[in-house]
Amino acid sequence: MSLIRPFRGLRPKPENAKDVIAPPYDVLNTEEARERAMGRPYSFLHISKPEIDLPEGTDPYDASVYATGASNLQKLVTEAILIRDDKPLYYAYRLIMGEHVQIGLVAVASVKDYDSNRIRKHEFTRPDKEDDRVRQVDALNAQTGPVFLTYRHNDTVDAIINKTTKTQPVYDLTADDGVQHTLWLIDNDADIETLTTTFDAMSCLYIADGHHRSAAASRVAAMRGSAEDDASYSYFLTVIFPDNQMKILDYNRVIKDLNGLSKQEFLQKVAEKFEITESHQQLKPVKAGEFGMYLDHQWYRLTINDDCIPKDDPVGRLDVSLLQNNLIDPILNISDPRRDKRIDFVGGIRGLDELEKRVNSGEMAVALALYPTQLDELMSVADAEEVMPPKSTWFEPKLADGLVSHVLD
Repeated sequence: MSLIRPFRGLRPKPENAKDVIAPPYDVLNTEEARERAMGRPYSFLHISKPEIDLPEGTDPYDASVYATGASNLQKLVTEAILIRDDKPLYYAYRLIMGEHVQIGLVAVASVKDYDSNRIRKHEFTRPDKEDDRVRQVDALNAQTGPVFLTYRHNDTVDAIINKTTKTQPVYDLTADDGVQHTLWLIDNDADIETLTTTFDAMSCLYIADGHHRSAAASRVAAMRGSAEDDASYSYFLTVIFPDNQMKILDYNRVIKDLNGLSKQEFLQKVAEKFEITESHQQLKPVKAGEFGMYLDHQWYRLTINDDCIPKDDPVGRLDVSLLQNNLIDPILNISDPRRDKRIDFVGGIRGLDELEKRVNSGEMAVALALYPTQLDELMSVADAEEVMPPKSTWFEPKLADGLVSHVLD
């Protein structure tokens, strides 16, 4: 079995692509999805968030939701809004967000290699979210949300991708958020074979985003047979980007209160582990070990003391860990940020203005801005078979749902 292989993608007819593609299922809540899909009968949100077609208040995990999603998918296939390629292909997928460009390979990846950790993880999964993805894939008999993988860049892969992107794409469209999505078919048999063997020679791939989708694919394979089977369910839908094109944004923290401390008491405790300097402007960290803090209409630069940084601990050295272990837990008494309702997380795509807004409104007491986790840090954690703290990475731009899906024959 190959690490990756080509597949017969299910995708929109070119004239329907703009009406079909949608944001990933997990970046919109039900009300946002309902509004986004209004007047758009072909939107993939009717498949990825099918509760929008059921009465308001419907439990998104009710059996009727998964059945509705399956029915909606079948309708688009029956009406030939979605078509399936005649032969197994790879696809080149380019995302452009502002000045940032990244081009990945759409492929299906081996569940067996996921199970053996050749496709490496860096996050825990939640059973309820896994269960949801298992039920969705099983009901649709298809994987519709691609897993975002990365690999150490490779000249052979680059050459084929670059050659492909000089040809005519099948789609070239801009989504509502301004991100440009372009897709090419890789249908040359020699290129397909070269890509397969080149990836087979790689030691590993890394999950950037999509741990629940990956885990669900493994469970569906176990339900239907085995990851060892040479069957469609033994592979899962992915887009694989080279590490030198990836963009990780900061993932910032906002906290509701100061754990009963006055502003002065709080600052005194913070000063035990961090050097604090006031800033007359928004403070966006520019290097590891530096943090921005917004408190009572004032920005501060926090620089962690060197003796607080563990030397040989790939998880403990992460900025998210340093902040958690030296400020959020010991001073604010938030030991489990995954479950504690006093803390919330703000993706860097929203900018520092959003942090100020949350604090100035009185909703939150303090905001903490981080330097983005670096991809080599993510790889080091995954290589050590360790797990990153929750909300360590925010990847942009996001992959579109509905561009290419993987049918489980």
